[in-house]
Amino acid sequence: MSMVSISLTLAIRVVLVFLFLPFSALDKVLDFRTSAAPRGQLPYIVDDGETIGDSDTIIAHVIAKNRLKIDAALTAGQRDMSLLITRMLDDLYWVMSYSRWKDERFWPAFRDALLREHPSLTEAGLRKAQEFNFQRYHFQGIGRYAPDAAYARGLADLKVLADIIPANGYVHGETPTSIDAGIYGFIASIFFYDIDPPLKQFVVSAGNMVRHCRVIHDVVMARPRST
Repeated sequence: MSMVSISLTLAIRVVLVFLFLPFSALDKVLDFRTSAAPRGQLPYIVDDGETIGDSDTIIAHVIAKNRLKIDAALTAGQRDMSLLITRMLDDLYWVMSYSRWKDERFWPAFRDALLREHPSLTEAGLRKAQEFNFQRYHFQGIGRYAPDAAYARGLADLKVLADIIPANGYVHGETPTSIDAGIYGFIASIFFYDIDPPLKQFVVSAGNMVRHCRVIHDVVMARPRST
């Protein structure tokens, strides 16, 4: 499972928890077989025979299909802000992925964690996946950056998030919305992952980001998966 798939899973799980929907709604739709993925890219879902790709499109589909009210009270300006944040998270993804697959300082720990968590994986298979990611990074552009320059992009994205996330409450007020779920999906996969690239160092130093992440994480983890 790719890192963006993990981030999406966390984000959709937050939407389900906040709206009191069963986790089975998540389990039924997530699908990570790249052979059937739109444009050959993760993440995507297959829901009642319909294949849907792109994380923001998937979350919008989950909200619309289940008639969720999580974003119903947002103003036009707040919706615009949420879209801008979503696009920035797409940019942040590439730096997060770079830090794990391409930076040799962190690749061994990431590789070992994958082998530990997924016994069916092999070191040879992961090396092939790493080479595939190198190609993706090259064509996307982030692979042509030196590590310090690549991290500068991600740190700039995180700085904007740190400026947007309030000291208390959520991005658009006292009630969480889907953009809080999206942010959590990315920040949690940085904060709780046991490698220490510059991205994690920044998140750990930003008290408001840690608070926002932990508040949502505690709600998600407290919800039994069997419900």
